[in-house]
Amino acid sequence: MNDKLNLVPHLWFDTQAVEAAEFYCSLFPDSRIISKGVMKGTPSGDCDYLSFELWGQKFEALSGGPLFKLNPSISLMVNFDPLFFRDQSDPENAARGALTGIWESLIEGGTVMMELGAYNFSSLYGWVQDRFGLNWQLILTDPGGDPRPAVIPSMMFVGENYGKAREAGEFYLSLFESSEPGLFVTYPPEMTSEKEGAVMFSDFRLGETWLTANDSAYDHKFQFNEAFSFILNCSSQEMIDYYWSRLSAVPEAEACGWLKDQFGVSWQILPGELNTMMDQGNDEQKQAVTKAFLDMKKIDLPRLRDVYKEARGG
Repeated sequence: MNDKLNLVPHLWFDTQAVEAAEFYCSLFPDSRIISKGVMKGTPSGDCDYLSFELWGQKFEALSGGPLFKLNPSISLMVNFDPLFFRDQSDPENAARGALTGIWESLIEGGTVMMELGAYNFSSLYGWVQDRFGLNWQLILTDPGGDPRPAVIPSMMFVGENYGKAREAGEFYLSLFESSEPGLFVTYPPEMTSEKEGAVMFSDFRLGETWLTANDSAYDHKFQFNEAFSFILNCSSQEMIDYYWSRLSAVPEAEACGWLKDQFGVSWQILPGELNTMMDQGNDEQKQAVTKAFLDMKKIDLPRLRDVYKEARGG
């Protein structure tokens, strides 16, 4: 496939998608709400949906009801690299100050997972689950390391997935032509709680989006679910068919463009035109398109185009 890969993290909230996105955009630099809308006639009723950017990383979010809840299996790692603050007189202190300030906002009403402090991998790091359920890892990064974006989705392989971080990374890299491996570090032998070869940290780029992955042997009570998914915006039916056939591994999870891969990670294989239809269509067109794709498993792009055109009266 030579089509340009457009990968967008998607967050599922109960009723708070707009409130959460506006809160996040108020915290981080280079952040904004891109668009908002209401999806009518879904099984959860009328649902708010929106697009937004956090420090240059695009997201989409939905108030889809209480079906799925965010958990630590996929968090957002935020790199506070002093290079991002090089216009300040003291970039490292500026990065520390920004990290600490955002940490204080995120822990309000949230739950601290790892206390903010010094660790062997960073002089300042903390993990928090905010009041909306989204998990964040804030880290002061080394400006001498390989450059990375500020915000990176981070996948943790636990339970039945433990030990599969390496396999997952290799699978995703093989699937997407526009990809690049990054760092790869296994646990040292002295960490006897982890099996040999388990991944302590790895990262890789799919399209323009960097992801991290690691294994954890702790007895975590969560797994990947639909609350944090990845949207693949496709430019053609051929592209939809390609990724659908290679990613879908759980037939019972297939619904309205959603699927689960062999690791349980949720993906939405959607035509990029769907955003245009929902943003630019009139109410009748939006409702007709929504009804059509909710009845599909794999998205039928020609059918959506016909529905959109018919609802317009053309």
